[in-house]
Amino acid sequence: MEALLGSSPSPSPSLSFTITRRNPITSFKGLSWNSLYSRSNNSRVYHPILRLKRSGNDNSGSCSPLCYIEQMYRNRMFSQPIRRCRKIFIDKQSLLVIQNGLAFLPRKFKTSLRKTLKHSEVFKSIVPEIFVRSCIGLMLVMAVNAAVVKAPSFALTEENLLFLEAWRTIDRAYIDKTFNGQSWFRYREDALRNEPMNTRQETYAAIKKMLATLDDPFTRFLEPEKFKSLRSGTQNALTGVGLSIGYPSGKNGSAFGLVVISASPGGPANRAGISSGDIILQIDNTSTENMGIYDAAERLQGPEGSGVELTVLHGSETRQLPLIREKVSLNPVKSRICKLPTGGDDAPLIGYIKLSTFNQNASGAVREAIETLRKNNVKAFVLDLRDNSGGLFPEGVEIAKIWLDKGVIVYICDSRGVRDIYDTDGSNVVAASEPLAVLVNKGTASASEILAGALKDNKRAQLFGEPTYGKGKIQSVFQLSDGSGVAVTVARYETPAHNDIDKVGVIPDHPLPASFPKDDESFCNCLQNPAAACHLDRVELFSK
Repeated sequence: MEALLGSSPSPSPSLSFTITRRNPITSFKGLSWNSLYSRSNNSRVYHPILRLKRSGNDNSGSCSPLCYIEQMYRNRMFSQPIRRCRKIFIDKQSLLVIQNGLAFLPRKFKTSLRKTLKHSEVFKSIVPEIFVRSCIGLMLVMAVNAAVVKAPSFALTEENLLFLEAWRTIDRAYIDKTFNGQSWFRYREDALRNEPMNTRQETYAAIKKMLATLDDPFTRFLEPEKFKSLRSGTQNALTGVGLSIGYPSGKNGSAFGLVVISASPGGPANRAGISSGDIILQIDNTSTENMGIYDAAERLQGPEGSGVELTVLHGSETRQLPLIREKVSLNPVKSRICKLPTGGDDAPLIGYIKLSTFNQNASGAVREAIETLRKNNVKAFVLDLRDNSGGLFPEGVEIAKIWLDKGVIVYICDSRGVRDIYDTDGSNVVAASEPLAVLVNKGTASASEILAGALKDNKRAQLFGEPTYGKGKIQSVFQLSDGSGVAVTVARYETPAHNDIDKVGVIPDHPLPASFPKDDESFCNCLQNPAAACHLDRVELFSK
């Protein structure tokens, strides 16, 4: 056995102590070792210490003995020097004896012996601590000044400032704080040094190049005209063919082109027979295989009365469709009263509400429709979100509050987990008690998926139809100082049951008949005619 014994810093006579274990009593006596600094990966430093060793061969070699210890065990005497070989003591089967007691050490315990303790004590007695701290502070200041001197100095131009404005927007808002595995600050410095930004178009090109490094198709730069067009699309009307488009999600088996999320009812594309799930292969003979959705949207929009030709894949059929652009109304809500055939004048009345988009008027229009239907003694509601491709995220939250008296609406998550929670306390509720059914399909996307998920997970409504589109990422649009903008993926969302629907969608509770119509008049016919193939009775529609 070997041990380390704490001793006083002053010379002392021979020490002796006894360690009692299961085996016979082992007694030690040794010489004090006063100034010893011990460092180990597996123990704290205790100094000064005395090292005691039980057994081992005295293979002195070139090692010089530092001190000797003696051990008496069963009346047999061993004497062995403690040696310093290359400034390292290698001990085995160790026992550490400190002033407060005993502690076993690992089998292979390596201790570096240095004379630091003695030198540090001398240094402390001569040099005040405050002087040392002052010297360190002075060296840090000099290092910072040297770094500043070496940094390049140049005056930022107006174009540089616009680039920095876009960079700062991404830095603060983007969901992925690794920025696709790159140093975002270094990219800024490199771009300011190396990218040409002498004209506005060169600056726009530098911003687009910067955003492309994120490898996110939904994070895009919008030139002033595109930004203005996008804003008009969330307000009242736009001039185009009435299509909402997105990237293929993989569920439809297509990995090329652009997928139709929805076609505005009564718009040019809808009248031509384009429907949700169709693939746009070409726009005016330009392939969409590598085309971004903003570029495609710009090509689809144009002056009222002008033409555009689309190549569309509908199932296995490829069609060439010439369309004429027109002003597409974005009135978000249509409503209708459906009277069931039984009961005569006292027959139950169902209020049908078709919500086609989430623009600035959406929540107010839904509220107004509910109040109007109630005045006509409607006792149950059907909310149709089919082919609703979304829109403004806050409008989706506000409409959920209309139907819910309490509960979580959506969780907003980033790379670190849940960042924010949108819920309701019932202060904005309008219709929390009437039976409610919600219709969804693969054209139900984005904000409409938030609404559908909230109503389903809070047990407020039954969902009918097919799995939704599955767009679980949230983009915010930021305007820059020159009128351009940046659409940025700021978060992903989870439903109240913590379901991540990205590329999966919201799964409905029940399917709809394959022939179930999308227009309001035919919907009422399906409820009223028990013999129709699309018939749904009231009990089935509102059962929970």
